[in-house]
Amino acid sequence: MTIWFTADLHLSHENIIRFCNRPFPDAKAMNARMVAELQARVRPDDDLWILGDFAASKATIAQRASVREMFDVIPGRKHLVVGNHDRSWIRELPWNGVAPMADIIVDGRRLFLCHYPMITFPGARRGALQLFGHVHQNWPGTRNSINVGVDMRNFLPITLPEIEERARRLPVNRHWDEVEPGCPVPTAAED
Repeated sequence: MTIWFTADLHLSHENIIRFCNRPFPDAKAMNARMVAELQARVRPDDDLWILGDFAASKATIAQRASVREMFDVIPGRKHLVVGNHDRSWIRELPWNGVAPMADIIVDGRRLFLCHYPMITFPGARRGALQLFGHVHQNWPGTRNSINVGVDMRNFLPITLPEIEERARRLPVNRHWDEVEPGCPVPTAAED
């Protein structure tokens, strides 16, 4: 079993293509690419954590039906950490779990999951990582708070080893000493 993370798919959201300069002619092509990437990686016994903004919040009946069809063909146990675009019709899909935030352990590493980036979070002083989306391609994060959104990942989901590798290359949060005074500088390799 593998645990995957992603955020900000915005399925069926035409305007996100322009807002984020996504390389697709339309939402249909964008949807097809993201669903295909998930199907190529996620297995039925895997967990897939989507950290918000699964689909367009304002959707027609036909778009909602299309999103439901895409939801049904994405493999794995799907968990939603609610984002600002996840209206009730999205939250009511048959997720394996829906929460505003999640605090989980993967391979001995504590992960705090939220749609929004945070300066500090539960477990930050003890080597936890915070995973987020929301900011699309605008900010990759810091050494202990990593953007897992599709716009940072070429529309691919990411695993914990890939997250840890990426975190090693990110800078320390410049506000760390202000919010966690006297606490050691976080590293991605603290196990």
